[in-house]
Amino acid sequence: MAKLLINLTSGPEHPTRAALGFLVARAAIDQGHEVSLFLAGDAVQLMRDAVLDNLVGLGTGNLRESYDALREGGATFYVSGMSSKVRGYEPDGSAEAAMPPKLVELVLDADRVLTY
Repeated sequence: MAKLLINLTSGPEHPTRAALGFLVARAAIDQGHEVSLFLAGDAVQLMRDAVLDNLVGLGTGNLRESYDALREGGATFYVSGMSSKVRGYEPDGSAEAAMPPKLVELVLDADRVLTY
């Protein structure tokens, strides 16, 4: 199976695009692929419980359902350390805070990279 990296920069202001990134990641997990998600910029807001519980994309489903399926399927979540800091988001175990060198590492290690 393949290693897939989903790089999200779209946040709650673009609910369909944000939920689509999670939905595609979920489809890859369901097919047995290894999936990592790197959330940067406004996308770090997607990890907040209030957003997870309320964001629904047009035709892309509920963010919480995809997130829970990704967690259950073993997906790994990373959030940009700088983006998180300026937005007041603390991962608290839900994701690993990472800097740009980690994103580069993930990109080079992945078989495919998708960006939303």
